[in-house]
Amino acid sequence: MRGSRKLKVALVAAVISPVVAVALPASQAAAHGYVSTPPSRQAQCAAGTVSCGDIRYEPQSVEGPKGLKSCSGGNARFAELDDDAKGWQVTPVGTSTTFSWTLTARHATSTWQYFVGDRKIAEFNDDGRIPGATVTHQVDFGDLRGKQKVLAVWNIADTANAFYTCVDVNIG
Repeated sequence: MRGSRKLKVALVAAVISPVVAVALPASQAAAHGYVSTPPSRQAQCAAGTVSCGDIRYEPQSVEGPKGLKSCSGGNARFAELDDDAKGWQVTPVGTSTTFSWTLTARHATSTWQYFVGDRKIAEFNDDGRIPGATVTHQVDFGDLRGKQKVLAVWNIADTANAFYTCVDVNIG
């Protein structure tokens, strides 16, 4: 009799477990990082400066395969970050400026890269080190002037992914 009861409990658990698992809310992915200063598109969404969808709740989550050149990191859920006509705030900067990253989960880092169009304007090599909760880079814009969209990329050392963030600046 006792063995029969254990078998019934095991069968009920086997049937109910998948149903319970599907009914529970999905856990949020571990957070990561984005440029907070000058205000990136993600930072503007999080602050309510620009009206945005899901990205306003998780500005640190724009992750995608390394080598992309999109503000959304190829993530359809955050595609609005690729929309240059959305009304992003443009920050006036000098011929060089400091970019500050806010990291909510730190990862071993290969490089930090900054692009304007297809032109890489800066790269910082971390040689696989784990950064602190904030990271800053002084980026020189060289001969670039006027309104530009800067793509900042955080390349993770031990995965095939990177984190992407775009910052709209007016250099001059």
